[in-house]
Amino acid sequence: MVRFIHASLLAVGFTQLSQAATNSTINSQLRLAYAGDTGMYVSWNTFEKLDNPTVHYGLVSNDLNMTASSNVSVTYATSLTYNNHVKISTGGQPEAFSVAVVVDLGTMGAQGLTTYAGTGVSVNNTLTPGEINTIQSLDNFKSGFDFLWHPGDLAYADYWLKEKIQGFLPNTTTAEGYHVYESILNDFYDELSPVTAVKPYMVGPGNHEANCDNGGYADKTNNITYNVSICVPGQTNFTGHRNHFRMPSAESGGTGNSWYSFNHGMTHFGQVDTETDLGHGFIAPDEPGGVEGEDGGPFNTTLEAQTEWLEADLAGVNRTETPWVIVAGHRPWYLSHANASGTICWTCKDVFEPLYIKYGVDLVLSGHAHVYERQNPLANGVIDSAGLNNPEAPWYITNGAAGHYDGLDALQYPLQDYSRFGLDTLNRTFGWSRLTFHNHTHLTHEFVASKTGEVLDLATLYKART
Repeated sequence: MVRFIHASLLAVGFTQLSQAATNSTINSQLRLAYAGDTGMYVSWNTFEKLDNPTVHYGLVSNDLNMTASSNVSVTYATSLTYNNHVKISTGGQPEAFSVAVVVDLGTMGAQGLTTYAGTGVSVNNTLTPGEINTIQSLDNFKSGFDFLWHPGDLAYADYWLKEKIQGFLPNTTTAEGYHVYESILNDFYDELSPVTAVKPYMVGPGNHEANCDNGGYADKTNNITYNVSICVPGQTNFTGHRNHFRMPSAESGGTGNSWYSFNHGMTHFGQVDTETDLGHGFIAPDEPGGVEGEDGGPFNTTLEAQTEWLEADLAGVNRTETPWVIVAGHRPWYLSHANASGTICWTCKDVFEPLYIKYGVDLVLSGHAHVYERQNPLANGVIDSAGLNNPEAPWYITNGAAGHYDGLDALQYPLQDYSRFGLDTLNRTFGWSRLTFHNHTHLTHEFVASKTGEVLDLATLYKART
């Protein structure tokens, strides 16, 4: 039996990719994603629309004896490429396994995080010469995890105007903004493709998939304020995010790439949307009138669709077969952050936390704040006295320290009473999370420093199960 497609897809052949292969700035951007328990989406990009996107695959690299096709080759007005998506069948389930998690991971190199930055950026928020960045670290350690989970803020392509104003991209013009935005997106997916070509890449929405705040960024030196009309079509309303990926929403009753779930081995994974569609009378951060001032969503016909889906999804989990339940959403609500009022999503807490408590979610992952903080299990702000020894409350971890242009944020000191470990801009350390599901009772979380591969924080959650 094949142990999922990343083990069996040792080589994959595509038709009609010659144009992408000849361009030095765009590879195929090959990426995999789970499509339910027995399927895998294979996605890649081309310069022209494909009538019949086709994947050749097999159990060994020199015998690609199976074929799958689709008619899904999609783009949008300002995109430089077409996104092709094909679903294939897979098999097998792992026992013990690990997962890599990153949030707030942006483009590396000349258009993103590198050894220097523009005006006003702290030296702590750049790389040192020769430093291994997070994408390189994930590539180095990819044999040690089954898939990569990225709950929001992917390429930070919307930073193009901020980078221009700060002098980091001095030859950029606002008239060519769409080209710069799409170029940064393509850089990011190219850089990550050594990982996503062999490991499923599961994503969720963050504010920078729809963000036009940098379109309103003020250039105080020249007394210029750019308004949001400068934002390009691909930058608004999660357009690039909705086109570029195919997440298992159809297989799990979710919606698009916004909210969905899937099982992997002994674990049920749920991705929620903290940016739109909160329902219950709340305006989500990225919806019209929200705190981000965007014009995003809603993405379903009813405002309660996401919470109704989440409750049904959590209620339907077979905790004998999949005892672990892990949920990720971009924005946190428990955090020791210096700018808590602009970072914490209290409306997200009001909408999601009651369901997490009711259905015994084991771990809640978030980012948005560019720091790392591991907290105690909590319910309604109250610390679970059991700690990690069979708590009833969900365990919360925020890790937005993966790295992007202008780097890390500051935690607020002293840390909150529920905080157990934190890293921020003072530590000048970018990193990612590794979750290891040992068995039905023990789950370990590690913070891996990208530059050294060293584990700087480790904690194991125990749940008494039979």
